Amino acid sequence: MRTVYLCRHAKSDWGNALLTDHDRPLNARGERNAPFMAKRFAQRGEPVDRILSSTALRARTTAYCYADALGIPQADVVLVPELYHPSVETIQRVINALPNTITRVMLFGHNPGHTLAVDHFADGSVGLMPTAGIARIDMLVDDWQAVARGTGTVVWQDMPKRHPGQG
Repeated sequence: MRTVYLCRHAKSDWGNALLTDHDRPLNARGERNAPFMAKRFAQRGEPVDRILSSTALRARTTAYCYADALGIPQADVVLVPELYHPSVETIQRVINALPNTITRVMLFGHNPGHTLAVDHFADGSVGLMPTAGIARIDMLVDDWQAVARGTGTVVWQDMPKRHPGQG
């Protein structure tokens, strides 16, 4: 079995029209939600072998919050340019390319790709993946190359709005 955590970046700031989409930082809510959700995840005690992130500032910042909460050096977060606004097919290619020495991976990125990927791998509709939302998908395969549509099961989802004061 393989486990994928699909994590959408926390809420970003649209206040500076001079910044490109790629360079938008987190807004105040995102700066509050990212470390909160990372701490909640760390409290689950679920190990993570690798963290992959979109190169976008808001995704990287969210991924670094998780790395910090898990005691993983930020330098170990792998920035993957293809995860910036990816299609489901791109997300699947990134997952299929993982070495089998890894069993649990976190991917930080964007919608609509992340919502569509959860539905693709779990072969069903789980609804919109909100900002700072995370879904655990257990892949019923022993080789990353075998991950495809319908090979996974959503084990749990979490999001800031489930926690008073975070939404």
